[in-house]
Parts: sequence; structure tokens; C-alpha cells
Amino acid sequence: MAKDFNSPKVVEEYDQHIRKLIPGYEMIHQQVDAILQSALQPNSHILIVGCGTGYELEYLLKRHPDWIFTAVDPSLTMLEKAKQLVADLGRSAQVTFVHGETSALPDQACFDAALSILVAHFIADESKSTFFSEIYDRLKVNGILLTYDLMTCTNPQQLQALRYVCLAQGLTEQQCQKMLERMERDFHSISTEVYQQLLHRTGFMDVHSYSQILMYQGLIAQKKKKQAYSAQAS
Repeated sequence: MAKDFNSPKVVEEYDQHIRKLIPGYEMIHQQVDAILQSALQPNSHILIVGCGTGYELEYLLKRHPDWIFTAVDPSLTMLEKAKQLVADLGRSAQVTFVHGETSALPDQACFDAALSILVAHFIADESKSTFFSEIYDRLKVNGILLTYDLMTCTNPQQLQALRYVCLAQGLTEQQCQKMLERMERDFHSISTEVYQQLLHRTGFMDVHSYSQILMYQGLIAQKKKKQAYSAQAS
């Protein structure tokens, strides 16, 4: 059974547990922050899709007092914990919280960047195109998307390597086995090539990898202004 992210117990344990599950969890976020700094201006507006308990918000708010954020999550329990974290930081004025899916966001293109970190592998394959289209439509021209997800694994050695990494990070053998079972049963992973093609079909340009640890990979893509071409008379 997939984890219930509305469960108070699951949400309470989430921040500690995910660091054992995801190799290089904190390094991923450091990379995302560095890329955002290199690409964005002061007063930028950033969309965080699947904000969870607010870890991304916490580190970005502490580093960038001039940025503003919209954070969306379908789990009300997760969202409430993120709200409390932001309130405790005294930064509530910088964040708009939206309970629901990306379809619940304002229709206008108003974001300079969007983050979808460890989210899309939970989206069913037949819904992924809509998911990314809804993000694309809400980005400004030249806005960037940063993703990080589990990709389909066809190499058993990588699965075994992931098991050893997670054991080293504090998971038990039983927890590792449950993780591998969940990856097979509950995740909707696709290959890196299919993922890149999906982003291209959505309209994104310059799609390329910025990070990879075993089967987890981060992609960056940009929304660019569509060029209008006209035939010139000879």
C-alpha cells in the first residue's frame, strides 16, 4: 500500500526518514539552490510543487529574503506542517500556500522558476503530460523548471547499490526491503530518455541533466518564447 501522506504519523516521521531513503538528499537541495541563484533575479517568484513539510521553503527562505514563493501540496497535513515552519521563521508574508494539485494554481504565467523535487514519480504515467503542462503554462517566458525523480532502473546492480547506500544512512534490512517493494509497486518511474522527451513535448527547451545519484536524476528545462517563422519571398 502506498504511504498515506495525510497521516500525521507519516508526516511527523517524514523529514528524518527521507534522508535515509534518498541518497544525497541535502546535496540535491544545495544544487537546486545554486542553480536558482545563478538564474534568478531579486524579487523572483518561485513555485514549489509538492512542498511537503517545507524543507525546501526553509532553506530557500533563509538564504533569499527577497524571493517570494507559492507552495502547493495535495496533502493538507503536509501543508499545515509547512505553514507552521514558515510561521516559526517569521516569513509567512513571503509564501502563498495552495492546498491541492497544480490545477488549483492561478492560470496566469507568473512564476520565474518551478521546483518539482521527488514528485513526478508519484504521478501516474497517463497524467504526467498534464502535470508538466500545468507547470509550463504558469511559468514566465525564460522561466526554468528543476525536477529530481526516481528513473526506471533496468540494472539490478544499481538496485543493490541503492540498498547499501540506504543501509549506510540508517535504514534497517526490513526497511530496505520495503523500500524496494514500494519502488516496484507504488512509483510511476520512467526512463531518463522518456522523461526528457516528455518535457520537450510539453514545450520546454534546453532539457538536460544537472545531477544523478544511481537511479535518481535531476533535470533542468526552460520555457522559451516560441519563434514565429514566415516564408520570405525570393
